[in-house]
Amino acid sequence: MMDCMMNGVGGMWGMGLLGLLVIVVLLLTAAALVKYLFFDRGRRKDDD
Repeated sequence: MMDCMMNGVGGMWGMGLLGLLVIVVLLLTAAALVKYLFFDRGRRKDDD
């Protein structure tokens, strides 16, 4: 029984870390997209 409880706690930690990693990746992707869309336009005008 104790084994089952410990696996449950480990699984919760694993899912928590996985969820946190997914959130961090989504935030970094969103930040890169915003930077690309709104702050990269100055370079395009200089190339012309």
